[in-house]
Amino acid sequence: MDEKFLQKAIEKSRESVALGGFPVGVIIVRNEEIFSSGISNGKQLNDPTSHAEIDAIRAACQKLQTRDLKGVILYSSLEPCLMCFAASTWASIPKIVFACGRGRVSKQHYEGNHDLVSINKKVRRPIEIIHLRELEDEALQIIENWEKKP
Repeated sequence: MDEKFLQKAIEKSRESVALGGFPVGVIIVRNEEIFSSGISNGKQLNDPTSHAEIDAIRAACQKLQTRDLKGVILYSSLEPCLMCFAASTWASIPKIVFACGRGRVSKQHYEGNHDLVSINKKVRRPIEIIHLRELEDEALQIIENWEKKP
């Protein structure tokens, strides 16, 4: 089931690029149904916090009228940055599944050298983090194609 939903997040990353955004897409699943989605459009909005994860978390919280997302799974085409991981922690998201790990992309896509696994061990409610490598190359291809554009 994770692979099916992660594929949808990768499709959102293509949509993000088509709309002029960064090549990351996210979906949030609740009860095995897509509940919200997000793209990275911070450049268009002049908003450095407008990452795909933040976009999807905001949409899910608005839909539920709460900041508690305990019953969802976040699927991202790219490993979340620290800001997005922290937002997921604050939203009580119990599980994150991602396709492309940070080690496969240019360092310009992340601020600093952090290790999400070690940081996750120190939070009050650790998140189950799954790197689904079967879709990594597909997600990476979208990022590489985006990087080649002028």
